[in-house]
Amino acid sequence: MKSPVLLLLTTLAAALACAPALAADARPAFKPDAARGQTASAACQACHLADGTRGLPANPILQGQHAEYIVKQLGEFKAGKRQNAIMSAMAAPLTEEQMRDIAAFYASKSAQSGAARNKDSVLLGEQIYRGGVAARKIPACAGCHSPNGAGIPVQYPRIGSQHEEYVEAQLVAFRSGARANNAPMQAIAAKMSDAEIKAVADYIAGLR
Repeated sequence: MKSPVLLLLTTLAAALACAPALAADARPAFKPDAARGQTASAACQACHLADGTRGLPANPILQGQHAEYIVKQLGEFKAGKRQNAIMSAMAAPLTEEQMRDIAAFYASKSAQSGAARNKDSVLLGEQIYRGGVAARKIPACAGCHSPNGAGIPVQYPRIGSQHEEYVEAQLVAFRSGARANNAPMQAIAAKMSDAEIKAVADYIAGLR
C-alpha cells in the first residue's frame, strides 16, 4: 500500500501531466462578427432584404433589433418553440455562432422611421401603449418596450417603427396561442380586443 505522501505526489504528477493538454484545448471566447453575419444572412435577404430594412409588411424589420433578441428567436424557431414553417427551415441548419453573427449584422444597422396611418385610432393606440388599460389590468407597452419603442437589450425587443401588419399579426397570434414562446405577451394579448390590437399596432408603427 502506498504511503499518503507518495499517493499525494502521484496524484499531483498526474494532474500536472494533464495540464498542458487542457490548456491546448482551451479556445478563446467566441466574438460575433457583423461581416460574417452579412455573408451568413444571404438566405434571409429574400424576405428581410439585404440589410433587414422595410420590406413586405408580413415580415419583421430587423434593422437595429437587439442581437440577443434575434438569437433567441432563431434558437426558438430551430427548437420548435416558436412555430413558422419558413423560419424553422431557415434556422434548422444554423449553428449558435452563425446565429450570433447574423444577429450582430442586423443589430449593427440603424432602424428607419415609420409612421402611423390611422388618425382615427392613434389616440387609443397611444393611450394603451403609454398607460395600458387599468380596468382590465393591461400594462403599458412602454413599461417594457420603452417610451419610444427602443426596447431593452436582452429582455425586450425593439418595436418602434415596426410594420403595423406584423405587430398586429403577432399580437393576434399571442392571443390565440398560435405563438407560445412568451407567456407574458400571451397573457396581455388575451385581454385585448381586435380594435385595441389594431390601434396599438398602428401607433407602434409611428414610434421613433
